[in-house]
Parts: sequence; C-alpha cells; structure tokens
Amino acid sequence: MQKVKTDKTKALYDFDGAFGDGLICGADEAGRGPLAGPVVCAACILPRGAGYISGINDSKQVSEAERARLYTQITAAAVAYRVAVIDNTTVDRLNILGATKAGLTEAILGLSVRPDVILVDAVKNLALGREYHAIIKGDEKSYAIAAASILAKVTRDEIMRKAAQQYPEYGFQHHKGYATRAHIEAFKSFGKTPLHRETFIRKLLARMAEEGGDEQSV
Repeated sequence: MQKVKTDKTKALYDFDGAFGDGLICGADEAGRGPLAGPVVCAACILPRGAGYISGINDSKQVSEAERARLYTQITAAAVAYRVAVIDNTTVDRLNILGATKAGLTEAILGLSVRPDVILVDAVKNLALGREYHAIIKGDEKSYAIAAASILAKVTRDEIMRKAAQQYPEYGFQHHKGYATRAHIEAFKSFGKTPLHRETFIRKLLARMAEEGGDEQSV
C-alpha cells in the first residue's frame, strides 16, 4: 500500500472512515449504457489503517493507463474482491437495472470475507439480506466504491477489446459498445452481433426513425 496521498484520494478515504474502522466493502458497476456487451459489477474490500493506494478515484476520472496500474494494486492489496459479469442476453431478460442488481448482489455475496459495512454506488433495494448504504455518486465520494469502479471498468474494457478481435469491423476496442457515431455507422453497415443488447437496439432504431435517422442525436 502506498502512503503517498493525493488530496482527492484522501477525501474518498476519509469519507469511508465515517462508517467506522471495520472492513468496508465498496460495490459498483460498469457498462449500464452501452448498446453491446455485458454489465460488469465489482465488490472490493481494501484494508484500513495501513495507508492507502494513491490515485484511487472514480474510474471515469482516471486514464486508461492509470486504471490498469490501479487495478493491479487494488487486486494485490484487497482483503477480498469479486467481479460479476452479466451478459447482454441477461440484460435483455432482466432489463438493465435488474441485471445490475443481479451483478452487484453476486459480487457482494460472493466475497470470501464478510464486510462490516457495505457501500454501493446509488443502487437501492438489493436483496443482500443485510443493511447496506446506497450512496448517490458514490464512485466520486467513497474510496471503496471508487476502487470497485476501477475493477469493473478495467474488466469490462478488456472484455470489449477481446470482442473487437472477434468482430473487428465494429471497433469495440475504441468505443467499448457505447453508442458513438462510429459504432452506429458500423451497426448500420453490418447489423447486430450476438453481443448487442436487443432491447437497447430496438430503442435505438425507434429513436433514429423518429429523428429521421440522424445518428448524431442518439
């Protein structure tokens, strides 16, 4: 564990300290919005009282190279962590909120160590069988949630890079399945892959039809 502390990381670490000195689990997801690929959820318990990993922050605020470095440090230092991958067909079956809840539940309950406190980024009504705290914008406030967000993001990005090898014409390594102009152009040219979320694609097509096919507004 590094003891060099950035101001932002210190703020996140101190936020968690308000929940006591016990084992704190943070949980978060990556990939709720894309047209293709899974939603990935992670739960992570990092030790307290031994310094902390400098640079941990909301994964969206960290560069790809920095996320990779932090992923290695987080997994090495963690008391326990678990990542759950919920595929696109399950997203279609449960809807994205249901799939996210399933993934968060699997990740938290699958930890090898029982935490004293559970902090989750925003999602309420998880069937954990115990109390937990749903923190709005938790990945911007909590050290443990931010760490989980990095685990989820790095895992999902790697899945989409592998998908790009299978479907090179879609450029998944660049947009990770999100509805970018390049992705939508590829979809219009080549149609959907087995990785696309049917329910999301239907909404996309309906919206494009309403807006005269202007993919820039999607």
